[in-house]
Amino acid sequence: MPDRTHLIAADTGGTFTDVAAFDASSGEIRYGKALTNYSNLADGAIDGLNVANVDLAQGLLFKHGTTHVINAFIQRSGARTALVTTQGFSDLIEIGRGNRPVPFSLRYRRDPVLVPRDLRFEVAERIDAQGRIVIPLDEAAILALSARLHELGVEAIAVAFLNSYANPTHERRAVEILAQRLPGAYITSGAALSMEWYEYERTTTAAANAYVGPKMRQYVDAFDARLRERAFPGTFYMMGSSGGVLPADRAISEPVALVESGPVGGCIGAARYAAALGLTKVIAFDMGGTTAKCALVMDGRFDVQPTYYVGGYDHGFPLRSPVIDIVEVGAGGGSIAHVDSGGEFKVGPRSAGSEPGPVAFGRGGTEPTVTDANLALGRIGAGVFLGGRLQLDLSKARDAIRTRVAEPLGYVGADNVDIAAQGVLDLANITMTNAIKEISIERGHDVREFVLFVFGGSGPLFGTQLARTLRIPRVIVPPQPGNFSCLGMLLAPIRVDLARTIVGELSSPTLDAATAALDELEVSARATLERECGSGNLVGERALELRYRGQRHSVRVPVERESTVETIAVAFGDIYRQRYGHTNESCVIEVVGVRLFMEGSIAQPSLASLRSPSKSASPQPSSSRSVYFPKPFNRIETPVWNRLSLPEGYTIHGPAIIEEYSATTVVLPGDTAVVGKLGEISISWNMQ
Repeated sequence: MPDRTHLIAADTGGTFTDVAAFDASSGEIRYGKALTNYSNLADGAIDGLNVANVDLAQGLLFKHGTTHVINAFIQRSGARTALVTTQGFSDLIEIGRGNRPVPFSLRYRRDPVLVPRDLRFEVAERIDAQGRIVIPLDEAAILALSARLHELGVEAIAVAFLNSYANPTHERRAVEILAQRLPGAYITSGAALSMEWYEYERTTTAAANAYVGPKMRQYVDAFDARLRERAFPGTFYMMGSSGGVLPADRAISEPVALVESGPVGGCIGAARYAAALGLTKVIAFDMGGTTAKCALVMDGRFDVQPTYYVGGYDHGFPLRSPVIDIVEVGAGGGSIAHVDSGGEFKVGPRSAGSEPGPVAFGRGGTEPTVTDANLALGRIGAGVFLGGRLQLDLSKARDAIRTRVAEPLGYVGADNVDIAAQGVLDLANITMTNAIKEISIERGHDVREFVLFVFGGSGPLFGTQLARTLRIPRVIVPPQPGNFSCLGMLLAPIRVDLARTIVGELSSPTLDAATAALDELEVSARATLERECGSGNLVGERALELRYRGQRHSVRVPVERESTVETIAVAFGDIYRQRYGHTNESCVIEVVGVRLFMEGSIAQPSLASLRSPSKSASPQPSSSRSVYFPKPFNRIETPVWNRLSLPEGYTIHGPAIIEEYSATTVVLPGDTAVVGKLGEISISWNMQ
């Protein structure tokens, strides 16, 4: 059997499936990119591996990120799911928290719940908030219910009892009985996913986990089987939402942990590059074919939020599952530009995806997209897309912009297509700057103090324009930005996130109880990671969830074993002040929970090995073409550079276009681009 030296990652997006493979023995890295195959997502990854000429038989590990889970929620394409809950609480997931996030809309409605009322069942049992059994579980009712669920053709079952976070005995017994009587059903429980006191969130999380469980089990098994058909001998991992990978069995039992599986790889890569380059404040910005995502990286680390809202806070439902703090908007290369019936010009959130794709792809698309606009303006070359494998049709793109955008908006004349195409980019730019403001300014940060780290197939096209709009002084484009999420996956560790409710005033007794709980969580996390990746090099962080008494929201404060009540109070004040601009020294600080994450290292490449150093001492532009830039520049004959020809330290003054296999970087007039030590391109501009 061939040596198992290949580390492989595949990221399935809405438009493209990206792959990266690193050969640990030779130090060689290969990339592939293929249109996403919606009929068989695994085949899309295989297509990318074929492009990269990767032999799966040499694979040591395979990491995979996917939008499969979030798509199942959005499209409501999950399993027929039942909810079993405490008597009197079957409407909990519909009542929610009783708040009205959009108070002035008379037509406001939340998104429909995943489990309809006729599939929600109540069982006699009761545990109080201290974990004491008040009413024993009615096991006979569970047995009778199992027969009823079989008759109804239920595929998945969520069990979520009141106060199970304090004592999960009843939930575990109900799951055991149901599993015995319904061996083909997917069964999950709330306490197995969250040991925190948020009843509504724990119930919706259990329902959501069951809802996508059968589909995800089928997906993971089929993907793994497809790899084995091609003689892959290694370990298959799924990319988790909190910044680490999960083995296949854990991904099947906790599919909600994959809700943002796709975007997080780039955040991991951005954090590693930020640390290596000594950057303390970074905005990681990923613009792909369908969406744009951004996250903050502070001191080489990203923030992880304990609750994620599927469909957004205003209309969606919560998952009590840790997710990297990401803001996502419907602006990508495939975002469709159109003029609606009222004459309003819009870009996105509808996307052409990969089927049919942008007009220029020649796959049947008729509505112009952001990619068509970039091609029409000369920012993308027609013959270099995907290394020339996909020839773009410039005339079709310009015709679509003329008939679908320029003429409906009343633009006439020789430059009407240029003006309309620039308008498409300007609208997309506004949408994306709003997302960056949400992740930075709305979190209490001055965006001008950050570096904008752009990646994704479309990110480097917009990086410098976004920076100018937001007054960000510096933009960094990493190597192979169009495959950068895959690079991040190659760098991802195995990770476990655990939490538990502990309530009490911040005092020595409460701190002792919290420390004991953290010790227990650490033992559990360590056991999981030692089973999954061995005992070497496990690192983690312990934290308390704190708030002022009477508040609803808490602040996460990292703690050490030697932390005291006094040092924790000071740290809480610093974090609270940075976020909200003030503190209240007269209020009691309250502990409401403990949180721990732990990571285990698995084989991964070094950052230095991911660059492809140029051997050219005096590179020259490969060509030039007419490129349209925003006023006052308009059309300029612009040099086009091959990124692989640029050595470390080389400087380019804009305007310029820098092309590579996975993306194109635009250097605006007045910009200065310098190639860095890790192969990154650092672009700055005069802010005066």
